[in-house]
Amino acid sequence: MNGQELTKSLAHAVISSRPEDSADAMREAEKGLLDFTAAAYAGRKDSGVKKLLHLLEGEGGKPIVPLIGQGKKASPLQAALLNGFVAHALDFDDVHSDVRGHPSAVILPALLSSAASRGEDERFFGAYILGVDVMARLGESIGSRHYEKGWHNTGTLGAIAAACAAGYAENLSIDELERAIGFAASQSAGMRVQFGTEMKPLHAGHAARSGLFAVKLAQSGFGGSDAALDGELGFFSLYGDLEKAQQALVNHWGAPWRIVDPGLWFKIYPFCSAAHHAADAIRHLIAEHAISAEKTERVEVVFPPGGDAALTESRPATGEEGRFSVEYVISLALNGQELMADRFSREPIPSGIRAFMERIHRVYDAGIRPDPKAVPKGRFTIVRAFLADGRVCEARIDCPKGAPGNRLSGQELIQKLKLALHPDEQKAEHLLSAIREKDIHRFLLQI
Repeated sequence: MNGQELTKSLAHAVISSRPEDSADAMREAEKGLLDFTAAAYAGRKDSGVKKLLHLLEGEGGKPIVPLIGQGKKASPLQAALLNGFVAHALDFDDVHSDVRGHPSAVILPALLSSAASRGEDERFFGAYILGVDVMARLGESIGSRHYEKGWHNTGTLGAIAAACAAGYAENLSIDELERAIGFAASQSAGMRVQFGTEMKPLHAGHAARSGLFAVKLAQSGFGGSDAALDGELGFFSLYGDLEKAQQALVNHWGAPWRIVDPGLWFKIYPFCSAAHHAADAIRHLIAEHAISAEKTERVEVVFPPGGDAALTESRPATGEEGRFSVEYVISLALNGQELMADRFSREPIPSGIRAFMERIHRVYDAGIRPDPKAVPKGRFTIVRAFLADGRVCEARIDCPKGAPGNRLSGQELIQKLKLALHPDEQKAEHLLSAIREKDIHRFLLQI
């Protein structure tokens, strides 16, 4: 493929697909919707949700689409924005290593708005599979420099993925989808400087809204480029790596679907996935050696170079900032605190936890060979504790719990939803039943 055909090739691949024919992909899509629902309900009371809801209610609009956990409805575009924010509010939603970001918090809100507004859900799960695939392929095609420069892939890649998913769900023509891709690309945004703030989850909501809006623009006949990904002025040249995109964007399409391989990473902790390796490691050391803050003089956290790029806070002031701090996660655990959502709120971090963070230091070692099965590829974290009695204990994690290769069981995913909805077990069961039966209309009635 040359650099002038990327948009057309992507649109053709999406429209001509039949992901519903893959039993494996449909099974993983069911799990993805379950995890998305758990993450959204866990974040439904976040103070940022209340602020955003207040703004949307002041704006007005036709109430069509349910807002997750709010007992209210909004217009399709408003609902995509808020439901995306809710799903990503706690950073408890899924991750895909090819994306280097969060696909479901973008794609599913756009599809829920589409299904609710049209009263039709036949292609919902197939569209979700395609959305994950497109976002993963965009992540592979854009190159690592995109993220390293400071872009937030969830926002910058999500709008195009959501447009492709909603475009498939709504049976756009190839010409319409080409324009929708361009409309979405023109709205692609998100900066990593916003990590640790309310703006970070808004990137997911904005991308969901932008993707759906792009489809609506295309359906209206609105004018725009049908080659926005292409050439020297296109998306890949502007944001990343055009040459890489020519090789990766549609190569081996659907073989396998990216929701199956490498698959989605379902989180067991409500913070950035880049700190999950360290969380597993410190919990292992506490269980194995009974270490604690009182017994520990200092801690080294060893990464490959660049392995902590997402962990932007080394000395966070609040729990919200602590979602992106390996120092905070380790200090919490060593001080006997559970790694639960209430520890990652906007409240100031207690002085004792803050003081211990000063003893935790990051180390980078390019000489350590990554495990071939590491998730994400090339990554690892070693936590090394230097104890007051002279001992040195360490644990290395290459593939944390929940990641592909160390997946959560179906029962563990169900438990995540039940904990998010506690004590309303009846609602959890109703939602589970709708998801298992792939009945999106019943699902929408429950949320």
